[in-house]
Amino acid sequence: MNAQPALSWHASPFDALTVGQLHDLLRLRSEVFVVEQACAYLDIDGKDRHADTWHLLGEAADGQLAAYLRLLPAGLGHGIEDFAEASIGRVVTSPAWRGRGLGDPLMREGLALAKRVLPGAPLRLGAQAHLQHFYARHGFTVASDEYLEDGIPHVEMLRPGRP
Repeated sequence: MNAQPALSWHASPFDALTVGQLHDLLRLRSEVFVVEQACAYLDIDGKDRHADTWHLLGEAADGQLAAYLRLLPAGLGHGIEDFAEASIGRVVTSPAWRGRGLGDPLMREGLALAKRVLPGAPLRLGAQAHLQHFYARHGFTVASDEYLEDGIPHVEMLRPGRP
Protein backbone atom coordinates (compact mmCIF):
# COMPACT_ATOMS: atom_id res chain seq x y z
CA MET A 1 0.00 0.00 0.00
CA ASN A 2 1.24 3.50 -0.81
CA ALA A 3 1.66 6.02 2.00
CA GLN A 4 -1.54 7.81 2.89
CA PRO A 5 -1.46 11.22 1.22
CA ALA A 6 -2.30 14.40 3.07
CA LEU A 7 -5.60 15.77 1.84
CA SER A 8 -7.33 19.08 2.41
CA TRP A 9 -10.87 18.48 3.63
CA HIS A 10 -13.59 20.92 2.56
CA ALA A 11 -17.16 20.68 3.83
CA SER A 12 -19.70 22.84 2.05
CA PRO A 13 -23.40 23.15 1.52
CA PHE A 14 -24.39 23.12 -2.15
CA ASP A 15 -24.50 26.90 -2.60
CA ALA A 16 -20.93 27.28 -1.27
CA LEU A 17 -19.40 24.75 -3.69
CA THR A 18 -17.35 26.23 -6.50
CA VAL A 19 -18.30 25.30 -10.05
CA GLY A 20 -15.09 23.28 -10.25
CA GLN A 21 -15.83 21.38 -7.04
CA LEU A 22 -19.37 20.60 -8.21
CA HIS A 23 -18.05 19.35 -11.55
CA ASP A 24 -15.41 17.19 -9.87
CA LEU A 25 -17.75 15.59 -7.34
CA LEU A 26 -20.44 14.84 -9.93
CA ARG A 27 -17.81 13.43 -12.31
CA LEU A 28 -16.33 11.19 -9.60
CA ARG A 29 -19.74 9.92 -8.51
CA SER A 30 -20.70 9.15 -12.11
CA GLU A 31 -17.33 7.53 -12.84
CA VAL A 32 -17.68 5.10 -9.94
CA PHE A 33 -21.38 4.62 -9.20
CA VAL A 34 -22.73 4.74 -12.77
CA VAL A 35 -19.90 3.66 -15.10
CA GLU A 36 -17.59 1.44 -12.99
CA GLN A 37 -20.43 -0.29 -11.15
CA ALA A 38 -22.55 -0.44 -14.34
CA CYS A 39 -25.64 1.01 -12.63
CA ALA A 40 -27.82 3.14 -14.87
CA TYR A 41 -29.48 5.50 -12.40
CA LEU A 42 -29.92 9.21 -11.92
CA ASP A 43 -27.13 10.16 -9.53
CA ILE A 44 -28.13 13.81 -9.61
CA ASP A 45 -31.21 13.21 -7.49
CA GLY A 46 -32.10 16.71 -6.33
CA LYS A 47 -30.90 15.99 -2.79
CA ASP A 48 -27.53 17.67 -3.40
CA ARG A 49 -29.24 21.09 -3.44
CA HIS A 50 -31.21 20.69 -0.20
CA ALA A 51 -30.40 23.53 2.21
CA ASP A 52 -29.18 21.12 4.90
CA THR A 53 -27.14 18.80 2.66
CA TRP A 54 -23.36 18.91 3.10
CA HIS A 55 -20.66 17.80 0.68
CA LEU A 56 -17.28 16.67 2.01
CA LEU A 57 -14.40 16.77 -0.45
CA GLY A 58 -10.90 15.43 0.16
CA GLU A 59 -8.60 17.25 -2.25
CA ALA A 60 -4.94 16.60 -2.99
CA ALA A 61 -2.39 19.41 -3.08
CA ASP A 62 -2.89 19.74 -6.84
CA GLY A 63 -6.65 20.20 -6.36
CA GLN A 64 -7.56 16.71 -7.61
CA LEU A 65 -10.61 15.25 -5.86
CA ALA A 66 -9.45 12.07 -4.13
CA ALA A 67 -12.39 11.27 -1.82
CA TYR A 68 -15.95 12.43 -1.28
CA LEU A 69 -19.12 11.84 0.73
CA ARG A 70 -22.50 13.47 1.16
CA LEU A 71 -24.31 14.14 4.44
CA LEU A 72 -28.09 14.41 4.23
CA PRO A 73 -30.48 15.65 6.91
CA ALA A 74 -33.13 13.36 8.39
CA GLY A 75 -35.90 12.50 5.97
CA LEU A 76 -33.89 12.46 2.74
CA GLY A 77 -31.87 9.22 2.61
CA HIS A 78 -29.54 8.07 -0.16
CA GLY A 79 -30.95 4.84 -1.47
CA ILE A 80 -34.27 3.43 -2.54
CA GLU A 81 -36.02 4.79 0.54
CA ASP A 82 -35.67 8.01 2.45
CA PHE A 83 -34.36 7.55 5.99
CA ALA A 84 -35.90 8.94 9.17
CA GLU A 85 -32.36 9.62 10.41
CA ALA A 86 -29.67 11.82 8.92
CA SER A 87 -27.51 9.81 6.55
CA ILE A 88 -24.09 9.51 5.00
CA GLY A 89 -23.86 8.35 1.43
CA ARG A 90 -22.05 8.56 -1.90
CA VAL A 91 -18.92 7.53 0.01
CA VAL A 92 -16.27 7.20 -2.67
CA THR A 93 -12.54 7.22 -3.28
CA SER A 94 -11.33 8.12 -6.75
CA PRO A 95 -9.99 5.09 -8.67
CA ALA A 96 -6.71 6.99 -9.11
CA TRP A 97 -6.38 7.27 -5.31
CA ARG A 98 -7.45 3.79 -4.19
CA GLY A 99 -5.12 1.64 -2.11
CA ARG A 100 -3.79 4.62 -0.16
CA GLY A 101 -5.89 4.24 2.99
CA LEU A 102 -8.29 7.12 2.37
CA GLY A 103 -11.52 5.35 3.40
CA ASP A 104 -11.03 5.65 7.15
CA PRO A 105 -9.94 9.31 7.10
CA LEU A 106 -12.91 10.08 4.84
CA MET A 107 -15.32 8.49 7.32
CA ARG A 108 -13.66 10.17 10.31
CA GLU A 109 -14.00 13.55 8.61
CA GLY A 110 -17.61 12.76 7.65
CA LEU A 111 -18.49 11.81 11.22
CA ALA A 112 -16.78 14.95 12.53
CA LEU A 113 -18.84 17.00 10.06
CA ALA A 114 -22.02 15.27 11.22
CA LYS A 115 -21.12 16.01 14.84
CA ARG A 116 -20.67 19.71 14.00
CA VAL A 117 -23.78 20.26 11.89
CA LEU A 118 -26.11 17.61 13.40
CA PRO A 119 -24.88 17.27 17.00
CA GLY A 120 -26.01 14.05 18.68
CA ALA A 121 -28.00 12.83 15.66
CA PRO A 122 -28.12 9.14 14.80
CA LEU A 123 -26.85 8.33 11.31
CA ARG A 124 -28.03 5.71 8.83
CA LEU A 125 -26.46 4.56 5.60
CA GLY A 126 -27.12 2.06 2.85
CA ALA A 127 -23.90 0.06 2.65
CA GLN A 128 -22.84 -2.29 -0.07
CA ALA A 129 -22.97 -5.59 1.80
CA HIS A 130 -19.26 -6.33 1.33
CA LEU A 131 -18.39 -3.09 3.16
CA GLN A 132 -20.19 -3.90 6.43
CA HIS A 133 -16.93 -4.43 8.33
CA PHE A 134 -15.55 -1.11 7.10
CA TYR A 135 -18.57 0.82 8.38
CA ALA A 136 -18.66 -1.22 11.60
CA ARG A 137 -15.19 0.20 12.41
CA HIS A 138 -16.89 3.60 12.49
CA GLY A 139 -19.67 2.63 14.89
CA PHE A 140 -22.36 1.45 12.44
CA THR A 141 -24.31 -1.78 13.00
CA VAL A 142 -26.47 -3.70 10.54
CA ALA A 143 -30.09 -2.56 10.81
CA SER A 144 -31.83 -4.39 7.95
CA ASP A 145 -31.91 -7.57 5.98
CA GLU A 146 -29.82 -7.63 2.83
CA TYR A 147 -31.53 -6.11 -0.22
CA LEU A 148 -30.62 -5.40 -3.83
CA GLU A 149 -30.12 -1.84 -5.00
CA ASP A 150 -29.19 -1.47 -8.65
CA GLY A 151 -28.33 -5.18 -8.64
CA ILE A 152 -25.79 -4.80 -5.81
CA PRO A 153 -26.39 -6.39 -2.36
CA HIS A 154 -26.82 -3.71 0.33
CA VAL A 155 -27.71 -3.47 4.02
CA GLU A 156 -28.85 -0.50 6.03
CA MET A 157 -26.53 0.35 8.90
CA LEU A 158 -27.22 2.61 11.86
CA ARG A 159 -24.92 4.57 14.15
CA PRO A 160 -26.69 5.70 17.33
CA GLY A 161 -26.80 9.35 18.25
CA ARG A 162 -23.94 10.51 20.41
CA PRO A 163 -23.57 13.59 22.63
